[in-house]
Amino acid sequence: MILVTTPEVPGQKIKETHGIARGSTVRARNVGSDIFAGLKNIVGGEISEYTKLQADSREQAMQRMIEDAQRMGANAIVNVRLTTSMVMQGCSEILAYGTAVTV
Repeated sequence: MILVTTPEVPGQKIKETHGIARGSTVRARNVGSDIFAGLKNIVGGEISEYTKLQADSREQAMQRMIEDAQRMGANAIVNVRLTTSMVMQGCSEILAYGTAVTV
């Protein structure tokens, strides 16, 4: 699957547009990470547990978007975007979306 953030795939011609492909995941923090993050907040620095949680969440959302595009018969996704929103305190949604196309 070809993924690009541009409206076209460089060197390729879009033959068919299938629609919006999307994938999302909702993740919550856990108590153990929150305790460690609180301590890290006192001394400063990156909170690597949250960084890993966000990175894993993005990858899962992207994979679900790819699977959605494959179900539509696409072999590429253009205009790929990621967005994050808070669902409730300590819980956020990561949404990956783009236009599923055949090149």
